[in-house]
Amino acid sequence: MLQQQLSLLESQLVSTLDACTNLAQIKQVHNHILRTGLDQCCYVVTKLVRTLTNLNVPMDPYPRSIFDQVKCPNPFLYSAVIRGYSLQGPLSESIKLYGLMRTEGVRPVSFTFSAILKACSALLDVSLGRQMHAQSILIGGFCSDLFVGNTLIDMYIKCGFLECGRKVFDEMPDKDVISWTGLIVAYAKIGDMETSRELFDGLPVKDMMAWTAMVTGFAQNARPREAIEFFERMQNAGVGTDEVTLIGVISACAQLGAAKYADWIRDIVEKRGSAAGHSVVLGSALIDMYSKCGNVEDAYKVFAGMNDRNVFSYSSMIMGFSVHGRADDAIKLFNEMVKTEIKPNKVTFIGVLTACVHRGMVDEGMSIFDSMEKCYGVKPSADHYTCIVDLLGRAGRLEEALELVKTMPIEPHGGVWGALLGACRIHGNPDIATIAASHLFELEPNAIGNYIMLSNIYASAGRWLDVSWARKLMRRKGLKKNPGCSWIEPRKGVIHEFFSGDMTHPMSSEIKQVLMDLLDRLEATGYQPKLSSVPYDVSDEEKRRILITHSEKLALAFGLISMNPGCSIRIMKNLRICEDCHLVMCGASQITKRDIVVRDNMRFHHFCNGTCSCGNFW
Repeated sequence: MLQQQLSLLESQLVSTLDACTNLAQIKQVHNHILRTGLDQCCYVVTKLVRTLTNLNVPMDPYPRSIFDQVKCPNPFLYSAVIRGYSLQGPLSESIKLYGLMRTEGVRPVSFTFSAILKACSALLDVSLGRQMHAQSILIGGFCSDLFVGNTLIDMYIKCGFLECGRKVFDEMPDKDVISWTGLIVAYAKIGDMETSRELFDGLPVKDMMAWTAMVTGFAQNARPREAIEFFERMQNAGVGTDEVTLIGVISACAQLGAAKYADWIRDIVEKRGSAAGHSVVLGSALIDMYSKCGNVEDAYKVFAGMNDRNVFSYSSMIMGFSVHGRADDAIKLFNEMVKTEIKPNKVTFIGVLTACVHRGMVDEGMSIFDSMEKCYGVKPSADHYTCIVDLLGRAGRLEEALELVKTMPIEPHGGVWGALLGACRIHGNPDIATIAASHLFELEPNAIGNYIMLSNIYASAGRWLDVSWARKLMRRKGLKKNPGCSWIEPRKGVIHEFFSGDMTHPMSSEIKQVLMDLLDRLEATGYQPKLSSVPYDVSDEEKRRILITHSEKLALAFGLISMNPGCSIRIMKNLRICEDCHLVMCGASQITKRDIVVRDNMRFHHFCNGTCSCGNFW
């Protein structure tokens, strides 16, 4: 009977400790433990030490003194104190206690090893981790322990020894979803999605965590189609989603730029009960997605419907307005933001400065740039200087832009010199272009776009010897231009991809006919092909042929065939749209009475009635 009463008292004390939320409460319970003579009960004292550790009470002197007063600590009490030092430091105390434990003949338990191994992970101390791995083998019985195995995998992965983690995994007799998912995520982080997929396929029971690892892995490795494919499979399998899953698939949709996928994903978010109005993270992600899918109006609807906003939601919306050429809206929202308690960060300033660049608002941009550190404590980075160089350069103030680059307090990166080179192309200044390109060739020796742009600037200035030099340099380095690729989504889930010069699409004959008819109508209104958009030393006739088969033109023709009259045509492109295609899109929007939206690798172009939202300032 006495034993039953004692056991009941122990359980009551443990439950009371579970409910403690501060040190004063714990000390009251400790006092009761001492009065009842349970200060030598390892079960109760272990719980006492763990509760103190969970409340971040320093190990020295209080929890350690409690441990030191126990005459015969068991392995669980040792492990609790080892865990405390592993979490708080110093790790050396954890190792000393482990040594004392072995000297006293107390056999470690799985929690002992997991505590020290977690500390090794946090400190990236693979040497100590390997020693503890060896100890777990020498003592015996832990090679097959699932908990220790999973902690070893995590330790090796975090310390950068993925293959060692894989070896532990392969030798484990029993695995759970944590074992599999840890490796799936690790391979995804180094870009090896094929191995991640193999592991996922071998996982007997796939839970939400495993599916999410695949969706986010593909999204983070710029493979949006596979991310969406896995998300669809996850939905079909009836597996639930959480915010991390949704953010992963939203990111994939933003990369792909497919508007109809965007609506589908938003429906899922709302049906799940995770309305953007109740989640700042989801709301900000949806704003970014809609902006990148060409629908800034829906992005603003999400923003306006958010109950709470933070710097990320404001920054996403400001950037959305900026890349769509709506500079006034971006600046207005920025001015609204700074009147709230939310302070702008570096990303916010890139967004609002980009708006000024795309509209050519030099004075406004310079004023905002000057206020960054002075008014908001945000030190300009090289990316912010890129915006200002771009702003000055596009406005024709090339000497001023060059002087800014020379005197900026930080080292200019390729983006800064690239902005200057781009401005030289607009204003035909081969001398400053040569200076900018010389720096770019050092910083980005294999970026073919810089060589092509310099060659074109020389060609426009009639400096043919310099053109020949630039092209020889490209050939000597073996550089090849990335093929232009555009894609269009006439119906949900059906994305058609086009590469420049590639006429292998099943409807190529119809596409070519529609395109030729369109160009004939454009030429009748005064359109002349911009032959300088072809950077090759070929005949004018060959240049015309190359221009006709640019990927965005093929996508446009397919859109005219496959989409109902009056429907907007949305095209995504991997490179910047060339001048000739820009001219064609402007003219086509007027002739066909359609809105045409093109997202290139820099911004959105909204073509309507013969004009573009960029005002030809891109």
